[in-house]
Amino acid sequence: MFLFALSAVLMHAQGTGAPLQGSVSDAKGGMIAGAKVNVLNESTGRTATTSTDAQGHFSVSGLPVGSYTVEATAPGFGLVSRKTLHVAADHSDSAELTLQIGGTSADVTVEAAATGSIAAALAPMDALLEARSARTVITSAFINNFTSPVSDFGEAVEMAPGTFTTNGNGVGLGQSATYFRGFPDGNYDIDFDGIPFYDTNTPTHHSWAFFPAQFLGGIDFDRSPGTASTIGPTPFGGSIHLLSKDMSPIQNTRVQFSGGSYHTYLYDLEYDSGNLLPSHKLNFQIDVHHLQSDGYQTNNDQTRNAGAIKLVYKLGERTTLTGFSGVIWLDANTPNFNATRCQMYGASNANSTTTCIATGKVLLPYTGAGINFLNADNSDPINYLDKQYNYYHVPTDFEYVGVHSELGRGVTLDIKPYTYNYDNSEKYSNAAPITESKTVNFNGNPNSTTWFGIAVQPCNVQVKGKLPCGVDKYNSYRKYGETGALSQVSRFGILRAGLWYEWAATNRHQFPSDPLNNWADQPLSNFNEQFWTNSYQPYGEYEFHVLKKLSITAGTKFSYYTIHTKQFADNGKTIGGLGTNDPNTFITNSGSYSAWLPSIDANYRIKNIWSVYGQLSTGSVVPPSKVFDYTQSAAGIPVKTLPKQQRSTTYQGGTVLKLKHVTFDADAYHIRFQNSYSSTPDSSGEPQYFLQPSSITKGFEAESNVYIAHGLSVYLNASVGRATYVGVLPVACAPSKCTAAPITVQAPSGLWVQNTPSDVETIGVTYQHKSWDMGLFNKRVGTFYYDNGAYHNQATIDPFTLTNLFFNYTIRNNSRFDQTKIRLSFNNIFDQHNITSDNIVGSALTQTIAANGTTYTDPFNTKGQTPINGGDNLGVLPGRSVMVSVIFGFSIKH
Repeated sequence: MFLFALSAVLMHAQGTGAPLQGSVSDAKGGMIAGAKVNVLNESTGRTATTSTDAQGHFSVSGLPVGSYTVEATAPGFGLVSRKTLHVAADHSDSAELTLQIGGTSADVTVEAAATGSIAAALAPMDALLEARSARTVITSAFINNFTSPVSDFGEAVEMAPGTFTTNGNGVGLGQSATYFRGFPDGNYDIDFDGIPFYDTNTPTHHSWAFFPAQFLGGIDFDRSPGTASTIGPTPFGGSIHLLSKDMSPIQNTRVQFSGGSYHTYLYDLEYDSGNLLPSHKLNFQIDVHHLQSDGYQTNNDQTRNAGAIKLVYKLGERTTLTGFSGVIWLDANTPNFNATRCQMYGASNANSTTTCIATGKVLLPYTGAGINFLNADNSDPINYLDKQYNYYHVPTDFEYVGVHSELGRGVTLDIKPYTYNYDNSEKYSNAAPITESKTVNFNGNPNSTTWFGIAVQPCNVQVKGKLPCGVDKYNSYRKYGETGALSQVSRFGILRAGLWYEWAATNRHQFPSDPLNNWADQPLSNFNEQFWTNSYQPYGEYEFHVLKKLSITAGTKFSYYTIHTKQFADNGKTIGGLGTNDPNTFITNSGSYSAWLPSIDANYRIKNIWSVYGQLSTGSVVPPSKVFDYTQSAAGIPVKTLPKQQRSTTYQGGTVLKLKHVTFDADAYHIRFQNSYSSTPDSSGEPQYFLQPSSITKGFEAESNVYIAHGLSVYLNASVGRATYVGVLPVACAPSKCTAAPITVQAPSGLWVQNTPSDVETIGVTYQHKSWDMGLFNKRVGTFYYDNGAYHNQATIDPFTLTNLFFNYTIRNNSRFDQTKIRLSFNNIFDQHNITSDNIVGSALTQTIAANGTTYTDPFNTKGQTPINGGDNLGVLPGRSVMVSVIFGFSIKH
């Protein structure tokens, strides 16, 4: 108080001006009481702080004549600022500030206020005028109001342009699969607060085991390789940038209870400390929650206990320290199969005269391979499935410490050392799905073909009348890394340079195991390996401000990756017995991959509310660890030639427009992708790698939010696209073994890349006014195809539609119960059960090509197609689910 009084005296001595007054409201027109307001003198840097009154107004007097920046924020809202407000002796500019509803990234908040676009302020997701690629920001308002309280990132992005997400066990109750522009998980990056995370054996993600909705404050979704400064193992397809929650300047406690379908319950406690210490240097937030659910699929239940803490401490006027830690303990009963067509519909097997379900009971929903373990003590085959033989235990942790320092002369330094761990211990039954009657030796009965009227199929191995067909699976890795970025702002533009480095140690195995004998593992594994990886990505780029309205950014990054493996002898499924069949015998391999990845883009601001952009960008992904998975000898002959990195080149352009009542953005893209690689053995048994057919993906995307009146808006997006294979590819063989030109295989030009819909559309209607937030969202996914290891589109997935409905009522009256909220969520309100995926069962027909004494297998299956049959493992839309939530907010009364 003394310092503030002294500051006021000094300012008065310099000559004070008229009081600076203003108001703070939300985008729906509701006045916000108790909002924190900071007034910064742009010349001296001195700051005065106040709060809005019960009517949302504020006034600061005693300010010296000059220019000021005014910032405002409130619990549940993002920061917004107004610059260059003049205070004169006889009058001052008025500061009317509008906060984004529910809170979101500062970029969206400031941009909506700067353009005066009500449609932008109310948009559930929106592009930015500064965009240089197809980029959609999913606001925290959308996550908090228009997704289920148990959702994960997949449900948060599924309404974005060109995107769809599937999760067979229900919203947030399993590892979801997200696709955009036809790229599956593993072909794009996900990061959290700028830190990439992914599985080490292949760049896929287990996001539900790391970052549930309770940890998320927003998502910056870039459907492009980004710029040179976009780091990560697979940014060529795009990047889903997950953001932690913004810090609240005001102390607040929220207690949440949610309950609904499938006996799903969520208990959550969140505490915001507000600004602490006399100088407001310290601020932290804590979230702890418990989730339990039976899941939509039969006996696919789960329990999750999690907690996260984020802390921000100002080391000085120009240096801020940020720390984050998230810990999750996840237990689930996750069988290794989806529901089969037989199990869903009781249909007749195309390859058998028997029916799938002899009892006539239709098991929908249903998971696993059916009755894998027959136990006479359990008399109900419908309820006794394989729960005790399938379980999934995953503890994870994720930590980082960030230092942000403004060094002067426009130079800023950001450093984030981090570590995270994934520890997946899984045991599951490994019998094939129920398809037909077979004789099994069970409990001494050599002629048992059915159990309680249900035809069963035995495990692959029979030992003394038992069925040791379980799998003991383990996948664990610990990573240490750091991201560093240095930027310098000048009148010419912005220079950015930085480095991402990461080291990881991985331990993986899969043993055949007998669940009826205390999960006793067989001596030889399916695979048992350890490996160590290093990732380096230095980069540099310059954002050149050519004109006041035109900026061009050009740069490059160098992607370098190394892997060192230690693989133990196995039962022949991966590398073989290494000549000894001794599980302690091992072989080592190593490899490295590198690529230069340049990019260039431009953004031109036609008007303050209208911009256009264009981009040329490249990307890559390192091959997965399985490049060493081939039969090897005890002598340890290494791979002679490692496969090349997959590469992509993306061209795209678009526009962003923000009118007062309408926002609109659109983009067109063309992507050439070296789709993947395959291998075939030469005469010595060594694998020879070659690229599979390249593909061309092209399409058009558009989205818009139209503000009608009184908080009512209509959100629309649509995309049309096509992804097809092209080209003729050589099948390489070792030079010493080739006596003629390498074999060429005609790629199936014109056939679709699987999981690429012909079109995707979203329509949403939202009402956001004062205390009410209501939304109806409908997602339609057009036709797409599935392949069976070949490229012939053997399965067709017909269009399907998902419709969600949400009601929210929030107390916003500056009382002690401020931010208390009631939520009602309906997912798949029309209870659709459409098929969303088809993992085709059965071996593809192959063509054998002989040349120079070497035999190759045609990877393109040019001889024929595998028929879809009743044993196919299908994914379906989970049925209707309803969740009711009550969130009690407790705030300090202002």
